[in-house]
Amino acid sequence: MATFLYKLGRLAFRRRRFVALIWVALLAVAGVGAATAAPPAADSFSVPGTEAQRAFDLLDQRFPGTNADGATARVVFKAPEGESMKDPANKAAVERTVHALESGSGQVDRVADPYRAKTLSKDARTAYAQVSYKVTGFELTDDSKDALKDAAKDGREAGLTVEIGGNALQAVPETGSTEIIGIAVSAVVLVITFGALIAAGLPLLTALIGVGIGVSTITALSSALDLSSTTSTLAMMIGLAVGIDYALFIVSRYRTELTEGREREEAAGRAVGTAGSAVVFAGLTVVIALVGLAVVNIPMLTKMGLAAAGTVVIAVLIALTLIPALLGFAGKRVLPRKAREATGDGRDGTGQTAAAERPNMGTRWARFVLRRPVAVLLAGVVGLGAVAIPAASLEVGLPDDGSQPTSTTQRKAYDLLSDGFGPGFNGPLMLVVDGRDADKGETAKSAAARVAKEVRGLDDVAVVTPATFNKAGDTAMLTVVPKSQPSSAETEKLVEHIRSTTAGIATDTGARTLVTGTTAMNIDVSQKLNDALLPYLALVVGLAFVLLMVVFRSVLVPLKAALGFLLSVVAALGAVVAVFQWGWLSSLFGVEQTGPIMSMMPIFLVGVVFGLAMDYEVFLVTRMREAFVHGERPDEAVVTGFRHGARVVTAAAVIMISVFAGFIGSTDSMVKMIGFGLAIAVFFDAFVVRMALVPAVLALLGRSAWWLPRWLQKLLPNVDVEGEGLRRQLAGTDGDRADDANEPDTDQRREPARV
Repeated sequence: MATFLYKLGRLAFRRRRFVALIWVALLAVAGVGAATAAPPAADSFSVPGTEAQRAFDLLDQRFPGTNADGATARVVFKAPEGESMKDPANKAAVERTVHALESGSGQVDRVADPYRAKTLSKDARTAYAQVSYKVTGFELTDDSKDALKDAAKDGREAGLTVEIGGNALQAVPETGSTEIIGIAVSAVVLVITFGALIAAGLPLLTALIGVGIGVSTITALSSALDLSSTTSTLAMMIGLAVGIDYALFIVSRYRTELTEGREREEAAGRAVGTAGSAVVFAGLTVVIALVGLAVVNIPMLTKMGLAAAGTVVIAVLIALTLIPALLGFAGKRVLPRKAREATGDGRDGTGQTAAAERPNMGTRWARFVLRRPVAVLLAGVVGLGAVAIPAASLEVGLPDDGSQPTSTTQRKAYDLLSDGFGPGFNGPLMLVVDGRDADKGETAKSAAARVAKEVRGLDDVAVVTPATFNKAGDTAMLTVVPKSQPSSAETEKLVEHIRSTTAGIATDTGARTLVTGTTAMNIDVSQKLNDALLPYLALVVGLAFVLLMVVFRSVLVPLKAALGFLLSVVAALGAVVAVFQWGWLSSLFGVEQTGPIMSMMPIFLVGVVFGLAMDYEVFLVTRMREAFVHGERPDEAVVTGFRHGARVVTAAAVIMISVFAGFIGSTDSMVKMIGFGLAIAVFFDAFVVRMALVPAVLALLGRSAWWLPRWLQKLLPNVDVEGEGLRRQLAGTDGDRADDANEPDTDQRREPARV
């Protein structure tokens, strides 16, 4: 592989104008596609195989035209202190609002008048009008949303408090200025790392081009593939982070090759052949983790993973082709002025300056860890273990309007309903009684009556509405309002009790009952994600373990990498629980409402962080492996890996953390939680696991760290990630003999890679 990438790097360097033109053309095509694309045609959220989804599908069949998955809105009214919603003036204001809702948009299906539907609170101070739409929230036009907002003005002008809840006003999440701050921090880190503006600008430029192509393509395909706005946000988040990092490693290796006295084209080829090999395999681990999300069988999550994986693939291709092309335009200006002078005619035979020969911070840190490996290992494990403790209290759920910022009308409507009617009114359950196959003389009507009676007698049930039947009379709908809030453990238990109770009725009568609604769907999604976590973890870690064995030609190094990842991801999950569930430092991160952790967060954190964590493992340990293969002792190889890689890995981690942290400023609670979780996970993995635990474990393992059974040596392909075959090929026969003489006894002799 290294040989192929070496040739690719040199080709891109020589044909830089053509390569740059191709990428600019791709960006332009993707941009035009995004600009002319239609909005998504439908809500992409469905959960095949769950009871809630089966109930939705049954409603579509038996109640055609009811739009069970259509957008909904609740316009909540509250009278001033000392007044009632039954007062003539207030009633007239509500009726004007209802009329405005009915006539404001052709997408409105029906509006339930509060006085006819009897949706007034006991004290008559609060009322709500239910608005149902013919289309999903993604299909609602801006005119329909504006009409919904305008309709509330009549009530407000009459002195009422009017707020709007529901999914009709769902909007693309805003990330705020902190995203720009994250990119600015990345630019500062790159300037400090490279000491040259051009070298610092290349990773930023190429990452933005890659993200532009990826996100524009997602936007262009969103209508055809039903992609949500969160998909683009995730792709942007991961694409920026890995795009900057991959380019950073290529540029850094190119600068190293230049300081060793090589010509620019040769330096570009060697940089792509060596660091580029690490980029390919690091990218593969990320892609495996993201594509693996498909095993959960939730279409929205699958699409998010595939879209983000596509952006990672673009980042890898840009690092391998566009970076060497741009290096051709930049010349030696990627080096600081002093380094350019050192690589001029007056350089020494190696091209190294005196400063380069002095131990840098990475060298000093590696030697410190090698002197105290047990102490560093214990400190890291105990520290991350302490941070992971809150993860034992993890409660999962899906966000609703109660998790919105308190300044939004959705959150205000949520609170008004809770105060006026009880928290359960924000998440009613829908029961679908299918009496088509009823036996023993039962009918859908009698079965529905029995279901209503049994459910009404359960604890935590506030209201059970009368049944509504379809035209055929064989299917009924009932609404059950819990006493507790939608995301509470009590509501989850109630759903379980309803399902167990109605299962007994189905056994007796043959009329089955399905529980659905947003709350039930959230519960089913959480359960499905929990059930898929261990199989997903086994699949992703297993595939990546094999991949890392191929890369490092070792059994213990991939095992260490996987165990270190598990430690960092559990610690990150503990931090997420502490902030978003317990409320620790919540004001610092703008968390206005604590509650259950988003149900997809654990599996999502496992998938994304595993891929990103393996990036640093590949980048850092590949350099150690390279030094070991070329004859250095195991402890010397660790020091060499840190001397060449620690500064760049540190910069890459800071950049990735700053990019992810930029999304903490999002108005969307899900995006905020993902940004925080990924940022803290990268911090733990890069600075504690990879920079501390990895050298400590390698120091304790010594030469056995690179052990691989002989039968496995023959079975695994030799991909030559560290560029040994390339080095031999370029050095010639004499170099080949010298390498063979210095090669450690524990490492099998290998032939140059052939691609």
